[in-house]
Amino acid sequence: MNTGSNNIVVPEAKQALNQMKTEIANELGLANYESMDKGNLTARQNGYVGGYMTKRLVEMAQRQMSGK
Repeated sequence: MNTGSNNIVVPEAKQALNQMKTEIANELGLANYESMDKGNLTARQNGYVGGYMTKRLVEMAQRQMSGK
């Protein structure tokens, strides 16, 4: 049972979120991110991926809310 705060509220979005994570990791120079052992990455590297995902999701929401 997963009791963490990383539960996906909209399960239909899981694939899109995973794709976004992979794209961001590639942009940050982390090739093959989906298949690599994240435990071998630094906290900073893993944090960058999550941080950039959050930034993009906020930007997407702001655009949608502003009608752009």
